[in-house]
Formats: sequence, structure tokens, C-alpha cells
Amino acid sequence: MHTKRITLLLALALAFLAPAADFPEAAISNGLIQARLYLPDPVRGYYQGTRFEWSGIVSSLQYQGHEYFGVWFERYDPKIHDAITGPVESTQEGDLFYNEAKPGGTFVRFGVGVVRRPDERRFNAFHTYEIVDPGKWKIRKAKDRVEFTHELKDGTGLAYVYRKTLRLTRNKPELVIEHTLRNTGRREISTAQYNHNFFVIDKQPTGPDFVVKFPFEARATLDLQDKAQVRGRELVYLRELQKGESVFTQLTGFGDTAKDYDFRIENRKAGAGVRITGDRPLKRLVYWSIRTTLCPEPYIAIQAGPGGETRWKITYEFYTLPASQLSRLPASIPAPQYQYRRP
Repeated sequence: MHTKRITLLLALALAFLAPAADFPEAAISNGLIQARLYLPDPVRGYYQGTRFEWSGIVSSLQYQGHEYFGVWFERYDPKIHDAITGPVESTQEGDLFYNEAKPGGTFVRFGVGVVRRPDERRFNAFHTYEIVDPGKWKIRKAKDRVEFTHELKDGTGLAYVYRKTLRLTRNKPELVIEHTLRNTGRREISTAQYNHNFFVIDKQPTGPDFVVKFPFEARATLDLQDKAQVRGRELVYLRELQKGESVFTQLTGFGDTAKDYDFRIENRKAGAGVRITGDRPLKRLVYWSIRTTLCPEPYIAIQAGPGGETRWKITYEFYTLPASQLSRLPASIPAPQYQYRRP
């Protein structure tokens, strides 16, 4: 009896000391691309912040031995607003209906849930709000895709069914994100959605080996100083960014058709690139990068009246560069390899 009691106590102690369960995730492949995705979960989910949607978080995507997504930040906590990997999306700051909610009342964060408004005058995208109702998530997994469905209804007449599918195209090195938004409430949904992307191509440090290409003559609205420069249809780096440095600006010059939603990021040292295209016109284009990630952030307008439905799509084409385009510059200093664990 004494031995059984010791065994039981030991088992309980080991269970208490054991690490937390793995984050809910899924793996998909089409034979060319292998990818892993974190799945929404209000208790165990990798991301529990309120800045970005909970669906579509890609922790890894590999093609031809190259890695395109992954950890780019130093500190992890599930409720840090940007402790997340790309390509992730969010609605424009201030939406939906923050200004209509009274302090202590609630408003909606698209793809997250109903959250509580604090006694603050302005919406702060970098703040993690208290989640009152995460809505209802349904997840369907297949060999080459994951489909997320988020159903939400608040107390002001705002309700929707939002479906996002991440699908690997058959026989192509291509990831497609397909969106469908159905307005099931009595209020109009009108906002802007953007994708932050967070590319980390082979964890190469941001610097002269990278180039970002546009289909239009781009213009930076802010001074990029001695770090980067927009030259016609390209954004190039003049030197390697160091820890604590960033490049940030809005970019103008795009037109009013979807043909300008077309960007390429290439790294000559890694010999890898990605092309991002969308089927909606750009509303706004922001660019941000630090030493460990590069982020073109395209915004599009999203509207759906009561009973209405709208659809849009983003396509990522992954490729390698021919030998003639590979960098012959001296090897760059490796980017830091961040390690993290669940708190």
C-alpha cells in the first residue's frame, strides 16, 4: 500500500512538471511544398492576441530546401500582439465599431471575437483586449489544405460567417488563401483588411542580398535614410539592418486595378523568391522590415451588406533564382536563431 502511494505521488509530480501540451496544428503538402499551420484555440492556441486573425498562421513553409516563414521575434507569449508568424491578416485599426462602444462595452475584432473596450479614447492595435466571446471555430483538414470557418455574433446586430482556406495548388509551388465573408447580421460590414506577411527567407538578415519588386513606379512617403532606397520599381537595401533598426514607409504609385497587387521578394544569397498576387485593387500599401523579417503590407477594401457575401484571394508563388542572379557578395552575418518556449 505504501509503495502504491509513493508511485501515485511520483506520477502526479511528473505530470505537474511536464511541459505544456503542443499547440494545435496541422501539416499539409502537395509533394512540392511542405507546410505547418497553427490552429485557433482560445485556451491552447499559439496565438491568443487580438491584433491579428487567428486563422492562417503558418509556422513553416518549405520549398526546394528553402524556408519562407517562421519565428522572427525575440520574446514569445501567446498574448503578445505580434508574437505570430506569417502570412497573417487583420482589419484596419479602429474597425469594427470601436468608437460606438462605451468603456466597458464590447466591439468586434474580425477573425478573433467580441472583445471588451477599456476606458481609452482610441483603438490601439498593439493592445491585447479582453476576449468576451471568441465565437465558434470549425476546422476541416485535408492533405493539401486547411479550411477555417469563424461564426460570430455580437449584441449590436453585427454577425458574420467567415471562411478562409489555405490550399496548396496541385503540381505547383503555390499557396492560395481563399476568403469568403457572409454578412448574417443586420449591420453593414465595411472595413479594410491587410496581410502583414512576415517573411523570413532562410532566416537571412535583411540587407543588400534582398530586393522587393513592384509592377509600378513606387514612391516612399518617408525618408529611408541610409538603410534602404526605392529605385523605380524596386526597393533595395543599402546596408544590412542591425538589431533595433527598421525600415518603415507607405508606398504610393499603384493604380486602381488588381494588377498592382503583385510583389516579389528575392534573396540573392539564398537563391529563393516569392511572388504575392491578389485579386482586389490596393487601397493602401505599407512596407516594414527589421533585421529578421520583411513585410509588404497590402490593404484592400472589404464590404458586405446585410445578407450579402464577398470573396477575395491571395496567391503565393515560390521559386528559386537562376545561378546568374545569385549574389557574389561576401557572406552575410547569420540572423539570430531565436529560441522560445511556452510561458
